[in-house]
Formats: sequence, structure tokens, C-alpha cells
Amino acid sequence: MADKIYKPKKEEIKTQKTGTNFSVNKNGNGKKKSYDEYSKEDFVAEIEQLKKRKKYGLVWEEQEEKFDKDTIGKLPVLKEVKNREIKTDKNSPVNLLIEGDNYHSLSVLNYTHEKAVDVIYIDPPYNTGNKDFKYNDIYIEKDDAYRHSKWLSFISKRIKLSKNLLKDSGVIFISINENEFAQLKLLCDDIFDESNYLTTFTIKVRHEDRILKGDKDFHEVVEYLLLYRKSATFKPLKRKRENTSGDEYIYEVKELIKSPKKILMGSKIVEIFKPGQYEIAKIKPTEKGLKKINIRGSIKEGNSSGRFYMRHINSFARDNKDYLLKVPEIGDDWLGFRYFLTPRSEKQANGHYFQGVPLTRIGNSEKPYPNFFDFVDEFNNVGYEGGIDFRNGKKPIVFIEKLLEIANCNVKKEAVILDFFAGSGSTGHALLDFNENFGGSRRFILCTNNESNIATEICYPRIKNIILGRKSQQKLDGNLKYFKTSFVDATPTDENKKKLTDQSTEMLCVRENTFDEVLNKKDFKIFKNDRKHTGIVFDQSAIADFKKEARKIKGPIHTYIFSLEDEDFAPEFEDMDGRIIVSPIPEAILRVYRRIFSIKI
Repeated sequence: MADKIYKPKKEEIKTQKTGTNFSVNKNGNGKKKSYDEYSKEDFVAEIEQLKKRKKYGLVWEEQEEKFDKDTIGKLPVLKEVKNREIKTDKNSPVNLLIEGDNYHSLSVLNYTHEKAVDVIYIDPPYNTGNKDFKYNDIYIEKDDAYRHSKWLSFISKRIKLSKNLLKDSGVIFISINENEFAQLKLLCDDIFDESNYLTTFTIKVRHEDRILKGDKDFHEVVEYLLLYRKSATFKPLKRKRENTSGDEYIYEVKELIKSPKKILMGSKIVEIFKPGQYEIAKIKPTEKGLKKINIRGSIKEGNSSGRFYMRHINSFARDNKDYLLKVPEIGDDWLGFRYFLTPRSEKQANGHYFQGVPLTRIGNSEKPYPNFFDFVDEFNNVGYEGGIDFRNGKKPIVFIEKLLEIANCNVKKEAVILDFFAGSGSTGHALLDFNENFGGSRRFILCTNNESNIATEICYPRIKNIILGRKSQQKLDGNLKYFKTSFVDATPTDENKKKLTDQSTEMLCVRENTFDEVLNKKDFKIFKNDRKHTGIVFDQSAIADFKKEARKIKGPIHTYIFSLEDEDFAPEFEDMDGRIIVSPIPEAILRVYRRIFSIKI
């Protein structure tokens, strides 16, 4: 006899989740209640469920994310890896590299950097099915029925945590390709609100005829870059057209030979003048004079001259110092050509070009940024950057610097930039180069796991190369602190609260940006930067001794004091002229972690 076909009852059918679990009100017999049987609480629960149902947007199967078993039931903290600190100048900003799962890193940053970040840029896994995305330590294949759900579950948690870090005037850029573009757009509309969507940039990353694999029906030439703001407080600045004041046209270029060497660069025949074959002199301002322009920052991609230099002359300049190149049919001035000058030495970072007075003086008009950028050559040549070999999605620094410019970082001299999918460290490299080009003390925070040793053998060595000027990399100003995520038991006992406080020193220093140790006593510590001090008191009985040391210090001291009861210690410091700002710990940390981990601690 054939097996009977089992038909489930309606109430046994499990509806697909949408990020919210839906339950059916049942009576004691397991049947759905009629509205006559509803209590007040039943009606409230039903209304809340209806309010949560989405009428438009994403629907996906929420997936459980499994972390390392050693982290279950524990709270993340930071522990410094002392031998990886890079310190070159005490007056330079301190940048951060955090090794660990970015969910835990972002959890820590929710306490240390809430509403403190100006710009977030991330380049998450694209979920192509080509072993670019792992979920619970398993690569997600193209034929996985839940691959989109797993990716959305993974990325949504992290983007939500990162939103809390942005200032109201902050923005987030997210690189993506066509595999998850539509889903990511809807997800971000939900997280940031559709009114805060600014644009999608199309980024050309490959030449249309440079095809490595011919087995596809279509050749993927572009990627996408989503831009969202935290709130309407952010207002993008427009591109400013150059001020063509004649006062800056004070150079004259003389060609000392008649038949210079000629080479083909792109589609142009370029004349090459070696040192001694040309002369550059300063003259009085004149309509026939030339203006010398440093090819840096936004100029690298902001006009035809900058783009030509970066795509064709930049590599030539590595081996040909202080050369003058005459490029025909470029520019909008009376010359009809451009003179380009390569750097004089390894110490000089950028080349220059000489511009004549434009044929049409425009003054200081403004133009909006386009939502299309061609970075094909930069993506093809990205292997030169950072002095490390990394062939899996490395982004060129000129691309990231363009994002910093669009995010108004030109005028935000102390901006904080976060990348929690740091990979090869391109964001850190770009930020240090941006400081070099535009001045300022902007800081970066890079978060990365150490899968395939990417943190220890790729990201960290790259940052080290550019700060110390190794492996033919330009030396860029900056300091670095290297941290790893560690864990403290979350069980809500007094003993564990004391352990969390004892392990929070690095977190508090990161929160206050004070890393120079002033005093290290058994029951209290004091740290400083060039503006303020931070005190940490681990035992209330040491408050009197701490105050004695604090009186020797000028300026404010933000002081954290261990307390099981979240006490107010302000009265203890009324005799300190208002210089001591007091915060009890660990309750402030626990409040953040209760929200994130939804556990009783």
C-alpha cells in the first residue's frame, strides 16, 4: 500500500520571517482564538504585529550568525598589541587598527565612538558565489537557496551598529556590485530612511575590451557606490571652479633644445625634456604667464590634466625625476598644450603642471559632482600601492580620496573616518595621503578580521610601510595603535563587573583619545594627549590618592570610577575647581551592551 501523503494543518505552516517573528494567538485547545476570546494584552500584541509588517521593502529569512564558541555569553573589550604600535611624532594623530570580527569591534565602538564618526566607507563581500563571502565559516555558493538571506542578515547587523557611530552630519559610502545592489539599496533605505539616500555612483573599474574570461554573456565593467547621510544636517559641497586671478600667473617655461625626444602616451605624442634641457623662471604677473599647479588630492581626477598625469605620467615619473613633458591638445587656455613637471626627488610626493590663463574667465562658479567616475587605470595599477601584494578587491587610494572630498573632508580638518571591512588598508592609506595633500589631523579607524592573516600580513604591514616610508612608499605622517578584541564573561555578577572594569583601560583610552601614560598605580591610572587627561580609578578607596596626583595636573581630567551601583561621585570632587568630570563604570558600558546583545547583564 502506498504511503499516505501528510498534509500539514494551516496553523502548522511556518510563514517566512521578515526580520520579525509572527505568532498566532491560540486558545488552550491549540486553535486560533476568536476576537471574543482576546484579552487586552492579546489585542495590543496583535496591533503591534500588524504595525511591524512591511507593506513595501525586503523580505528575507533571518539567519542565525554563529560566532566563535569562546565568545558566546561574553562581552567584547579591546587589548592592545604593544609591539605593533607605530609612533613617529607625539603631535601627530593616533589612528586605530582593530583585529577581530567586525561585529564585536563595532560593539566596542558603540561605546567609545557613539556619534563621533564623520565618514564611513566599506567594501563588504559582494556575495558573488566565488568564495568571496563566508557565513559561519562556510563559503556561500551560488546555488545556496539562502545566500541572499545570509548576506542580508550579516550586513544588516553591522550597518545598524555603524549608524550609531555617525555624527548627525556624517555619511556612509558602500561599494557593491550588481549581485546585491538592489537588496542593499532597499536595506539602507530602511536603516537610514529613504529621505537620506543621496545618490548611487557608477564607478568604471574595468576596460570594456579587456576581458579575462569569455564564458560570461556580459562583461562587468562597473561597480556601484551607495551614499547615505545620517540626517539632513549633512550638506554636500559642490565643486568650485578655479579662480583665474592673474596674480598667480608668474612662471615662464623655456625650451633649451629644438628636437626633444618624443614618446607616445595614450593617444598623444609627448615631447620629453630632461633636466638641463629646459628652464623655468619666475616673472611678473602677466596674461602670458603660467600658473604652477600641484597635482594632489581632488586634482588627480578633477580635470583632464590631473587625469592625464595620473594615468600616463605618474608611472613614468618613478624613474625620471625632474623631467618636463609637453603634452599637446589638452587644457582650455591659449597655449593649446600643457607642460607637466615630474617630482624632483623621492621626497617630493606629487608632480605639477603649468596652466595658462583660460580663454574664458569664469571666476568662482560651482558645479555639482557627477555620479559617474572613470577609475579604470587606477584599478588596473592598484598593485603598486602600499608595498604589499593583495589581489582580491584592493581599492586605489585616489578613488577613496574622491569620496573623502565629496564628504566635505577638505574642510573637516579633524574628521574621523571608519572602515570596518578594512581588508588591505586602502582607506587608512588614502586618509594619510589626504592629510598630506590638504593638511589637517584626520584620523582613521580600521576594523578587520585576520582570516588568511589579512590583518597581520597585509593591512598592518601596509600601514607600517606608508607611515615609515618603506618599500618605495612615500612616508606619510601618522601614528598607529593596534588592538585585538578580547572577551569578559557577561554573567551579571559583581565579580564580572569588576573584571569588565579592570579590562576596560584600552577602551577608555580609545574613547578619550588619550594614549600617553602619565601614571600607573595599582588602583588608578592617568593618561593624556596634548589637550586633556583621563583618569581611571579601579578602587573607590584610592580616590583621595588620585586627587593628590590630579592637583599636579593642569586642565580637565575625565575620570572613570568603578562602582557597582552607578554612583554619582561628583560631590567627592567639588574642591577640584570643576576640572574633574566624573563617570561611573562599568554601568555606562553595560547599557550599550544590553542594547546590542539583548541579554541580561
